[in-house]
Amino acid sequence: MNMQVKNISSPTSNGHFVRANLAAVKNRIAAAALSAGRNVNEIRLLLATKTVSAELIAEAVASRETLIGENKVQELKQKDSLLSPLAVERHFIGHLQSNKIKDILKYVNCIQSVDRPDLIEKLDSRLQFEGRQMDIFIQVNTSFEESKFGISPDHAIDLLRMANRYETLNIKGLMTIGLFDADPEKVRPSFRLLQQISNNAVDLGLLNDHSALSMGMSGDLETAIEEGATIVRVGTAIFGKRIHPDSYYWNEQKSA
Repeated sequence: MNMQVKNISSPTSNGHFVRANLAAVKNRIAAAALSAGRNVNEIRLLLATKTVSAELIAEAVASRETLIGENKVQELKQKDSLLSPLAVERHFIGHLQSNKIKDILKYVNCIQSVDRPDLIEKLDSRLQFEGRQMDIFIQVNTSFEESKFGISPDHAIDLLRMANRYETLNIKGLMTIGLFDADPEKVRPSFRLLQQISNNAVDLGLLNDHSALSMGMSGDLETAIEEGATIVRVGTAIFGKRIHPDSYYWNEQKSA
């Protein structure tokens, strides 16, 4: 697929636009952490940059943001020449097809969307070939929706057990997309379930006490922080609205 990466914000977007939005998001994160009785320093902001131009991403990085997440291998390729010289950590947060593993490993520091045994096996095989390791998250489908990828909550512990057997994989934590809904109380159970799975995994020795929880986006980051998020993935609140709502872009079975 030949995807053209476009600037999703208004034609007048510039560094000031990004800096102002970043400041607003940082204030939201700080307020949510304070309300939840948490240390704001334990919560990282990941810039969700699907469809965002490399130039606009660079504006955010110039504001001392160091963590970005992409959903598509094609976009990582297209943006690499501008982003690779920057001091930025790149995560892959979209559905990873097995035949794209070789490509994705060229561009990212971490894969947040590991969700099935065959992907673990193929990742390990390629990483062994390259003589390296990779940070990963296990993605869990906590909203139980067919439109979303992720291991089912009932099988998340089994997948963690499997992943722990591979020395090429450094398990950093768990990731979920959660339910898309404007009502935070409808979204909350998805995030709470991920925290429960994480706690169970820690008790079983499959995760450590400092493992990350990647959950929450522009519309529900406060709820995610209340439920223990250590990484919130924010795109539209920083770069502007996309043509379609988040549910369109994250319906990965239709867009993979």
